[in-house]
Formats: sequence, C-alpha cells, structure tokens
Amino acid sequence: MGEIGGGEGIDGVRMTWNAWPQTKVEASKCVIPIAASISPIRPHPDIPTLPYAPIRCKTCVAALNPFSRVDYTAKIWICPLCFQRNHFPPHYASAISETNIPGELYPHYTTVDYSLTPPSASASVSGSVCLFVVDTCLLEEEMEFVKSAVRRAMVSQKENVMVGFISYGTQVHVHELGFSDIINKVYIFRGDKEVTKDQVLDQLALSTKTAFSKPATNPVHRFLLPASDCEYTLNSILDELDTDQWPVPPGSRSLRCTGVALSVAAGLLAACTPGTAARIIALVGGPCTEGPGTIVSKDLSDPVRSHKDLDKDAAPYFHKAVKYYDSLGKQLVSQGHVLDLFASALDQVGVAEMKVAVERTGGLVVLSESFGHSVFKDSFIRLFEEGDQSLRLCSNGTLEIYCSKNIKIQGIIGPCTSLEKKGVSIADTVIGQGNTMAWKMCSLDRNTNLTVYFDISSSDRSNPPGTMNPQLYLQFLTSYQNPEGEVMLRVTTVSRKWVESGVGSEELVQGFDQETAAVVMARLCSHKMEMEEGFDATRWLDRNLIRICSKFGDYRKDDPTSFSLNLCFSLFPQFIFNLRRSQFVQVFNNSPDETAYFRMLLNRENITNAAVMIQPSLISYSFNSPPSPALLDVASIGADRILLLDSYFSVVIFHGMTIAQWRNMGYQNQPEHEAFKQLLEAPQQEAQMIIHDRFPVPRLVVCDQHGSQARFLLAKLNPSSTYNNVNEMAAGSDVIFTDDVNLQVFFEHLQRLAVQS
Repeated sequence: MGEIGGGEGIDGVRMTWNAWPQTKVEASKCVIPIAASISPIRPHPDIPTLPYAPIRCKTCVAALNPFSRVDYTAKIWICPLCFQRNHFPPHYASAISETNIPGELYPHYTTVDYSLTPPSASASVSGSVCLFVVDTCLLEEEMEFVKSAVRRAMVSQKENVMVGFISYGTQVHVHELGFSDIINKVYIFRGDKEVTKDQVLDQLALSTKTAFSKPATNPVHRFLLPASDCEYTLNSILDELDTDQWPVPPGSRSLRCTGVALSVAAGLLAACTPGTAARIIALVGGPCTEGPGTIVSKDLSDPVRSHKDLDKDAAPYFHKAVKYYDSLGKQLVSQGHVLDLFASALDQVGVAEMKVAVERTGGLVVLSESFGHSVFKDSFIRLFEEGDQSLRLCSNGTLEIYCSKNIKIQGIIGPCTSLEKKGVSIADTVIGQGNTMAWKMCSLDRNTNLTVYFDISSSDRSNPPGTMNPQLYLQFLTSYQNPEGEVMLRVTTVSRKWVESGVGSEELVQGFDQETAAVVMARLCSHKMEMEEGFDATRWLDRNLIRICSKFGDYRKDDPTSFSLNLCFSLFPQFIFNLRRSQFVQVFNNSPDETAYFRMLLNRENITNAAVMIQPSLISYSFNSPPSPALLDVASIGADRILLLDSYFSVVIFHGMTIAQWRNMGYQNQPEHEAFKQLLEAPQQEAQMIIHDRFPVPRLVVCDQHGSQARFLLAKLNPSSTYNNVNEMAAGSDVIFTDDVNLQVFFEHLQRLAVQS
C-alpha cells in the first residue's frame, strides 16, 4: 500500500479509508467512519520552512499548495478546494514562471512551515511561564520526593522561563518570589469557598485598579520571576515547606482544596501579558475534600466513587466537580493557558473530574502510585529537558481545516477545544469538539495527535463529487508559537481519490488502513462510553465487526468454513478482539481515575502508539533464534525464553522458568556462559530504548514465570489455554485462569454470524 497506509509520511496524516465513497449512503455501508488522524506539528527533516506568509484563496481562504492549477501567462492560480480563480499578488506575479516557482508549489512539498515572526520580534518575546501548584497534604516521605523533583526542575529550566509557586492543603498559599525582605511573604486564600478571577487579582494587588499605578514595574513579577533570578528564593521556600499542619481527626481524610488552588493559579496567570505561554504544573497527592472540585467527603468510611457508583448515579460529588473543572478549563482556554496534572497516590485524586480541563487545554497527564516512583520522576523531568529528549512544547495553537465541496466535518476527538467558527463544511452530527472549522490548542507537542471525523454531504447519485473532479482535497493549517517564541504556521494539503463503485470495490478495499481504523473505533467507542448513558461498548464493537466482515468478507451464504478476509482487513478482527478486552472497554478492574488517564493518552498519541495500547507487541528472545515477534498468546510462554511485552503504559520483561533458575544460579557471571549473559541483556536494552522515547515514561516490570508480577504479562495474552483445556497444552507454557473467550472461539463465532443470510 506504500506510504499512504503504511506510516504518517511527511504529512503526519493517516486515514481509515484512503479512497472515499461518493455518497452518504455508500459511506454508511463502509461501517468504519471516514476519519483522519493528524499529528499537526510532527517534526520531519524534509519539511521546508519559508520565511514569509502564505497566499490565501479569496473565497475559501485555503492556502496556495502544490495541487493548485497555475496559469503562468495570466498570473492566476485556481484553488483545488473551491475552484476559485485567484490573481497572484504583485511581488509573485513579477517573478513567477514555469522555471521559477515558489516553494509552496513544489509537487513534493505537500507540507510546508511558514515562519511568521520577524527575527527582531522573536528576540523580544518573553519566555514562557511555569507555575508549580504543590499539594502539601502528603506523608513526610512523599513531600521530600516532591521537593527534590521541583528542585531538579528548577536546575533544568531555561533562563528566560518565568517561575511561580503555590502550595496548598486546607488553604492556598501564593508565595511571593520577588520580595526584597528576608521573610517569606505569602498570600493566603480560604480553601472552602470558590474564588473568582477578579477576587484573586484584587487580593494579590494585580487587578487593573491597583496594578498599574506604578507603570515602571509589572506587578505580576512579584510572583513570577525568571528561573535564574529566583532559584535561591524558591529553594529557601522549599526548605521551609512543611506538610499541611491542619489537624486531621481520626477516621477523617485531610482537608485538601485542589479546586480552589487551581482556580487561584488560573487567576494569577490572568495577570500575564496576553499571548504568554503559561502552564500550571499541578502535583496532586490525594482527593479534593474541601471547597469546589470536591470528589469525596472528609469521612474515611465513605469510599471514593467507583465505576459502579457512576453507572448507578451514586457519586454525589461527581457532576458538580466536572462542571467546576469544565468552567475552569474554559477560563484557561480563553487565557491560552495549560493545566498539566501529575497525580501520585495509592487512592484516586480526581483525574476523572479534572480530565475536561486537562484535555481541553492540551495539558499533559501522568498517573503513578508515588512521587518516588520512576514513572513520576522520569516523566516530570522530561518536561524540562532540552535536546533530543525535549518534548518541544509549543503554545497558543489553532487548527483550521478546509475541505473539498461535499465533505463535512463532524468534529475532533483529542486535546483541543472548538472555537465555534462557522462555515459551509460543518456537519449536522457532532462527534467530540464539533460545530466548527477551527480549534484551539493551548499546548501541543511533537506527539500531539487529533482524530477528525468527516461526513459526505452528497446524498444522491445525480451529482456525485467525483464527476467534477476524481480527487478530493483536505487542508490543515496549524499556527502555533514554538519554544523559541517564533510564530509558525504549518500548512498540510492532502489529496485522496473518490471511488465510483460501491462497497467491495477493489480501490476502496486497497485503501483501508486497518491500524488507523482500530484506533479510530477505540477513540469513538471510549467517547460514546462517556457521553451516552447505558451504551454497551462490547455489543457495539461486535455488531460493527460482524457488519464489516459480511460486507468485505469472501464467503458462500450460511457456510462459515468458506469465509475468508482480504489481507487489507485480516488484522482488523484481532484488533477488535483485543480492544474488547482492553482497559478502554473493560473498566471493572480499574478506577475512574485510571480509565480517564488511559483514555486521555489514547486520544492524544499517534496511531502507532495508540495501536500498541490496544494490542500490545510481544518479542521473544531465545538461544536458538534471533529476537522475533511472538503471538500475543499464552502459548508464546516457554521455560527457555524471555518475552518482552510493550503495552505502552508498562514494559514487561518476563523470564521463563529455566532462564530464571539459571540467572538465580549466576550462570551469566561465568565466562563460559557469555551467550547467556547477552541473552539476559538484550531485552533490557530494547526496553530502555522504548522508555527513552516515550512520555509518560512507562512502568518497567521485570518478572519471572509463576511470580506475582507475571500478571502484568498474563492479563494481556490471548487465553488459548485455560484450566478448561489444560491437558492439550505444550510443555513449559502457562495456564490463564479465566472464562474469557479466546481468539479462536471469537473467530468461529464471528465467521458464523458474518455469513448468515
């Protein structure tokens, strides 16, 4: 299938269907939605940067691109999306000719970066802002981990980054970093009632009434200072910072006012110059029990809400907290600021409620069980790193999408917010952030990925789009501010083909991207589980899979043995089998916080990473063969093998029984067993390479067959051997104690249902 389906290529775009049906009816017969997964600013060495602004079409505002038809004698270009004829501006018209064309018309430059900041301006751009918001209702040991993480972050900060510090427990403490006195100056807010942005600005003497009486100094610099200027001050604040001293009666939870603390932080950032890239970095170690955003009562005998409570509407605080964080998210989006959440606790902290504010602002989220865990420590420092480890966090992004006639946009699932910009290509049905042609991304990085769902508006065959032009066009325009402060615009224009004949046509089938389709279905399914009451995810997935197989399978009616699937679809049923068993659909084993965390990452990672979340990869290491992919099946376990499982959130190195015994006897330390030493090291090195490139940093589990940690591997494997068929198994493999259907039985059911007349 070449570059179109195989990878994201230079454009960072992958589609479920790379050939599009021409009518709404034909599109609905395709079962899998027409969708594009886009990585708006993914770096690629072949993308050119042009030092000027693009030329735009006077009708549809799309940018000049390689698909435009150009009349060099008349100095006119025709927009491929709306067919409008446009005159070139004078500075182009005087120089343009068939032998002298601008970069954006080169046939292979379908993606181009424009630098919109004059060099002088980018030098004067003030740095970004990092506002740390630290929970102090922690155990002494956890508090020390937090302090050392913030200290490490300060050392790694760039000099021009402005830093602020807020700590909270029962009350919120805003620390003034720019004071001249010896004593630490703190502003205190009560934690039990809501504070508005204006109240925050008033109390901190930052409102316009008080703030600009002395024009010489910007008063917000009492609280936000360049990292290099306040390192000493912040270190002394951290030295004195103690765990929350408010008394906690026996049988009670700590009084923790997370909601108010984040509100105060958002209010403080409102005093920044508009357009400043600012992030609230929240380190939260337990549930909010005080003031707005509360997720559980103070009484320890009341458990934190579970999925069952949410289903039965028995979580009294949930909807109110979500509403509160929704309005906080809207405030942050309007200011262009970001909420990053680092939640580390054995119990839940409210990620499920805060999800809306984190996701809408494009914030990062990391969930771990302790601030001392490598998942937190390594991920947290990655936020501030430079060089090839840098996340390249960009800010103030907007995405606009322009399409050929007859294509409508239903919406986007991913880390963005609808800007409610009206236009002709808005569909009637909405998926995710819809009713718009433009979206805001307060933060985006090289990994950010969005899924756009499309609809075909032409319902009849009288004037299908392909009769005018066999090609369709989509253009994505992403403007953003890079870490150096320059304003960039990336324009990506892609073209695909309309297909005339209906479902089952060779062109349609060959253009199916099964990996993208699996991820698009997973995102849609998770979204429906959150939005639609009583939605049965497993039935929905099963019904769609049966429809796909009966539409695109090859079989004789009512004869399951005759069933076969084209290679372009052959992996799809297996993806759906693993999706049905995954943490995105089966939530009973996870808390609402974990489910929210998994779904946020599913929605923002590229297709390759998201596919690994749904269907982990398994590599087998043994003496008699080089490392090779293994079936995600319990039969892959062998006493003389090492398995490496990558399920995105964790990386598991699993030693078979014999390997573990040899290792415990120390064979790897004897010179004559050099090969065994290398066998033990190979999966470790591969695991480190996976961890090096990933955010959040995955949990590394090293375990042995029959050990307690082996569950991390067994939970992900197809249970082809269970206690029901234990006598049929190969020696040295393992048994999974489950009543789950295995892949083979699932396929048999699927074939039977797909061929039914």
